[in-house]
Amino acid sequence: MGSFTAATSNLLLLAVVIFSLVHLSTGSSRKLSALVEPQPNLLTYHNGQVLRGDIPVSILWYGQFTPTQKSIISDFLLSLTSTTQSSPNPSVSQWWSSIEQLYLSKAGKSGGPTTAHVVLASQVSDEGCSLGKSLTMGQISELAAKAQPKKGGVGLVFTAQDVAVEGFCMSRCGLHGSDPRTGSAYVWVGNSATQCPGQCAWPFHQPTYGPQTPPLTAPNGDVGVDGMVINLASMLAGAVTNPFGDGFFQGPKEAPLEAATACAGVYGKGAYPGYAGDLQVEPTTGASYNGNGAHGRKYLLPALFDPSTSTCSTLV
Repeated sequence: MGSFTAATSNLLLLAVVIFSLVHLSTGSSRKLSALVEPQPNLLTYHNGQVLRGDIPVSILWYGQFTPTQKSIISDFLLSLTSTTQSSPNPSVSQWWSSIEQLYLSKAGKSGGPTTAHVVLASQVSDEGCSLGKSLTMGQISELAAKAQPKKGGVGLVFTAQDVAVEGFCMSRCGLHGSDPRTGSAYVWVGNSATQCPGQCAWPFHQPTYGPQTPPLTAPNGDVGVDGMVINLASMLAGAVTNPFGDGFFQGPKEAPLEAATACAGVYGKGAYPGYAGDLQVEPTTGASYNGNGAHGRKYLLPALFDPSTSTCSTLV
């Protein structure tokens, strides 16, 4: 992970370091840490597997989610490689195609397609929370298996706002891992609306620490779920480009920086700690976004690290 950095300057620095929010490593998890700019050593390909071609995703909704909340997330997944309609630029599918161009094309020499076509395969619900409302990391992988992901696919586990998960808020906002038995990856993201929106739903909520800048308006009107989309996007990018720990990453294998996590807190040009960057603003609602999606939805997506230039690439 990267880090930010004396009377007054020291206080400001401390605020920035603590503030700089969320983001990640593998198992991989969206870690709460700081990153001013990508570190100088390279994010490289370690000659392992990536997910490519048709990538079926299977969802397990753990706890209570409203139909609207489910549709916000489902529409985001449909937006990644939507073939039914084209969204105006900047679009979610344009963001996803950047992953193909920046990463999968460079792994193409190992054989196989250089595309990643996300297919929403199945959805199941566990509204009664069969494993309780306080989960360990081991139980997350157990729940992912219940989603029954296919080989080469991804099991997505979403936990509701009243479900506590080991490390949630304290050290992570999401996580991705893999199941070697099935040859599939999994992603977990929690709804932070009532537990830590200032950490895991920033910039749609005032930060828990640091400069108390006004929050941005969430594009779908749900701070917790719009925050989940940011974390889902980051974790899904990592799951595709580094599903089994030997793909694209920088730093130690146990705590790597990946395609999106290497650009933590960056969403638009000009971003700096406490400022998400120059974004599109919906004139009617005042909502901030940088990607148009399916069914007229708008989303905020993390910047992606460009290994060829060692810079963060943004849609706007």
